[in-house]
Amino acid sequence: MDIVINGQAQDVAATTVLELLQAQGLAGRRVAVEVNGEIVPRSQHGECALAPGDRVEIVHALGGG
Repeated sequence: MDIVINGQAQDVAATTVLELLQAQGLAGRRVAVEVNGEIVPRSQHGECALAPGDRVEIVHALGGG
């Protein structure tokens, strides 16, 4: 399915936000996810279904000083 992730069109097999994070190597990391302008709480990552054309923004915290 074609979706836009952080401004880049991508073809993904994931059907939920959690599956997408796993495929991107971000599962278990501290990330904020927005789908079509709506923030998806971590507790809903496994339930939030993705659809073709969705716009997903993923932001993760980087440590450092």
